Amino acid sequence: MIVHKFGGTSAGDAPRLASVADMVLTHHNQADDPISAQTVVVVSAMSGVTNRLISGARAAAEGRDSVYREIKAALLTRHLDVVETLLTRSRERLDVGGLVEDQLHELERFYRSIAMLGELTPRGSDAVTSFGEQLSCSVLAAVLRERGVRAQAVSATDLIVTDDSFGAAMPRVEATRQHLQEQIAPLLDRGLIPVITGFVAATETGVTTTLGRGGSDFSAAIIGAGLDADEVWIWSDVDGILTADPNLVPQARTLTELSYAEASDLAYFGADVLHPKTIRPLIERGIPLRIVNSFNPGHPGTLIVESPGADRVLLPSIISTTGLSLIAIGSVDDSWALQMAARALQKLSEAGVDVLMFSQSFSEHSLNLIVREQDQGHCLKT
Repeated sequence: MIVHKFGGTSAGDAPRLASVADMVLTHHNQADDPISAQTVVVVSAMSGVTNRLISGARAAAEGRDSVYREIKAALLTRHLDVVETLLTRSRERLDVGGLVEDQLHELERFYRSIAMLGELTPRGSDAVTSFGEQLSCSVLAAVLRERGVRAQAVSATDLIVTDDSFGAAMPRVEATRQHLQEQIAPLLDRGLIPVITGFVAATETGVTTTLGRGGSDFSAAIIGAGLDADEVWIWSDVDGILTADPNLVPQARTLTELSYAEASDLAYFGADVLHPKTIRPLIERGIPLRIVNSFNPGHPGTLIVESPGADRVLLPSIISTTGLSLIAIGSVDDSWALQMAARALQKLSEAGVDVLMFSQSFSEHSLNLIVREQDQGHCLKT
């Protein structure tokens, strides 16, 4: 069994979703590869959708009704265009088109509730951002069915059980494993391809949560571990983990094989293609992880295992990150205290702002934060 995870870039529009379906079919039931006899697909929201959903929720909280309505309308048009392009069977097209319309009308009701409250809570943010994965999951499952395979869309809210740390929930391993074995294993035994939402989960009482940054990759690892998969494949837009950013270093080379520890180090130091928490569930079960390129599916990518081969080529790597903002929080007098830094970080966490790094010098009355450029405005308002 292989768990294939496709991110937003891989499934960004109708041609890309069609390509994803092709890749799934290519790897499913390969006669000479018994590992591929069973296939599980985990899919993210289409590229940019999650950011648009969050922007709509923030606009609703600020009373900018026209903004969130325009966002909802744009998302509806975008997803219906994909449905019309990829689904030729009238019944399938009507069913999935109706589901998309229902989901986005429900999204607008959420936005109106946030507007009435005048506040975007972490719980509300998780509920809103979950819509992107639900939509892409339903569309991809329908595309696979139209291509002649039995596929079923499954929401991870019915599978992955977490705590109630909204925005960065942590899985309850045993409960999640039980749900996967009870609900997904029978589908696989019947020859179906489950298409599962990434990023989202739910508490024991059924309240929607999200797994935070890198959540879709984390979802794939959790699902792979819970089903005792042979491998987990993360499909990205690069040929695996590279020695440097190819946009900055054209001569960058792919690291063909890494240990769990080496991959974790690269991820912790900022390798965007992999989030550190993705590896943890797989280490516990000894399941290999492969990073491959959905735009270049013939490339073998990077294989991450417990013990790499002794004959592999060892190469140094350089990690770099762009699109960041530095924000200083402080006081103009001597009233600054460490408690203020703690309150600032707590507020940003509650607002769903991912603080990538922070520092404070004892000689300064300020806290320096690094956030993503797209979060700068929301960070300053918070």
